[in-house]
Amino acid sequence: MTRPESRSVAEAVAAARGVEKPMAGRTALVTGGSRGLGREIAIAFAAAGADVAVVSRKKDACEALAAELADATGQKVTAHGAHVADWDRVPSLLDEVEAELGVVDVLVNNAGMAPVYPSLDEVTEALWDKVIGVNLKGPFRFMAAAGRRMVAAGGGVMLNISSTASIRPTAHDLPYAAAKAGLNVLTKGFAQEYGPSVRVNTIVAGPFFTDIAAGWDMEFFDRLTADWPQSRGGDPSEIVGAALYLCGPTAGFTTGTLLTVDGGGTAAP
Repeated sequence: MTRPESRSVAEAVAAARGVEKPMAGRTALVTGGSRGLGREIAIAFAAAGADVAVVSRKKDACEALAAELADATGQKVTAHGAHVADWDRVPSLLDEVEAELGVVDVLVNNAGMAPVYPSLDEVTEALWDKVIGVNLKGPFRFMAAAGRRMVAAGGGVMLNISSTASIRPTAHDLPYAAAKAGLNVLTKGFAQEYGPSVRVNTIVAGPFFTDIAAGWDMEFFDRLTADWPQSRGGDPSEIVGAALYLCGPTAGFTTGTLLTVDGGGTAAP
């Protein structure tokens, strides 16, 4: 491989100006895309020029967002009902999206769940299977299927949304933490398998004030975050910069990476 020559200032400026719509010409599929972090990512990608397939179990919620987002951005935005843990549904879902938008070249595995349980010895097999299905089995199936299609089509990007629970697990979230730790491992494995044409990265997300935050004990949360560098939880819109970077053209040399976005929570004592 020859060493590339340095760009002139004019060339660098022209390249920077060219990323005002960094997702132009891309087709993105976002699971769990009708609410929370997935909704913010879907909105940001469409605003940045991508056509977007919004996927969640509740197709009506996807349809509402798709209509509003298409009207606001002028992009093609489609709605698809699917349970991400349904192994056999994934290929047909990808076929649906391809028929309407073209080959998916940006996959965002955002759908997740972290149910509450009384104690570890009271975790049922059904709950365990559900947590693993949504947070690990589903993303594996999507990456395996979509990644192979991306390679055949010339390349793409896959982005997983993990959690700081995978780094600092507690008894209150252990099944979820284990699943997300597995997702971190899949990130590196799929980056190896589908590179160099497909990049695979993960955002390790801290606590964000999505709709699920309504059930949080805020007194406990305030004590927890008091010693964090940012001393707070994140606004869902604050995931957008990392997602656009990792899926955009300026991250061409970034793959197999876990990028933590947590207000410094994992840096705190």
